[in-house]
Amino acid sequence: MHHFQSNGKLLITGEYLVLDGALSLALPTIYGQTLSIEENNNQIIEWSSLDHQGNPWFSCNLDLSLSGSPKNEVEATLLHILKTAKALNPDFLKSVQGVKAISVMDFPRDWGLGSSSTLINNIAQWAGINAFDLSNKTLGGSGYDIACAQHNTAILYQLTDGKPTITETKFTPPFRDQIYFIHLNQKQNSREGIKKYRALNKSVNSYISDINTITKGILECTDVAAFKSLIDTHEDITSKAIAMEPIKKRLFNDFEGSIKSLGAWGGDFIMAVGDDQTPQYFSQKGFDTILTFKEMIRL
Repeated sequence: MHHFQSNGKLLITGEYLVLDGALSLALPTIYGQTLSIEENNNQIIEWSSLDHQGNPWFSCNLDLSLSGSPKNEVEATLLHILKTAKALNPDFLKSVQGVKAISVMDFPRDWGLGSSSTLINNIAQWAGINAFDLSNKTLGGSGYDIACAQHNTAILYQLTDGKPTITETKFTPPFRDQIYFIHLNQKQNSREGIKKYRALNKSVNSYISDINTITKGILECTDVAAFKSLIDTHEDITSKAIAMEPIKKRLFNDFEGSIKSLGAWGGDFIMAVGDDQTPQYFSQKGFDTILTFKEMIRL
């Protein structure tokens, strides 16, 4: 029996612009995904995916040769990932007579914490290959989510000529009890968000320079008022870069604190900086998935 685990992710700074080299702060979450592999003699891959309540939401049987036609989109995606893993390591599955694979997420699938990236990182560990290579050939994106999957602390992430530089750091601001993560009751497709950003085809060098400064400022920040100012400025800059209205102006204009989108704008989690009344504010507006910094972030 082999057991693999990968952390979920939240991108605190540099969304979209991380693709073009912005210095970004990313945090691994307490939540993640595990993959258990048990070899047998059944001559197939018996795959099961379980949700955070232990209920199966997907299962399939695959030939060890990874041939055959997928029966649905989820199976097609899994088959593509496994075939790509085998292309990167031809010895993967070579001497295996059968496999029972169980993948378990410990967060709801619509939370957007990295259901795909954690799966890819787990499969990469199983296949003995570089997870960034597997991600680039399947999921795409900047790769910060793969970095979070592999690190148990905050990281600074930056692409230079397409290659990632990852620096472990600490992000435990003294005002972290005033930071909340609120789910917007809808999942955002990261790949679609990247596609729309690329379609804008605009120069972002000046934005990147500003985001780099903000990321460094956020890491050094010990004052909550200064932190709010930094994330407000970040929202304004990103709004200009992607031609979208910030979430606070669109949905929470009467909120007295500061709000920042995390990752692709429009869904998944936002970060709110407020006070002990903040959970009540969002709950009254119909947003009931509210996590504290301590409940969400792996320290």
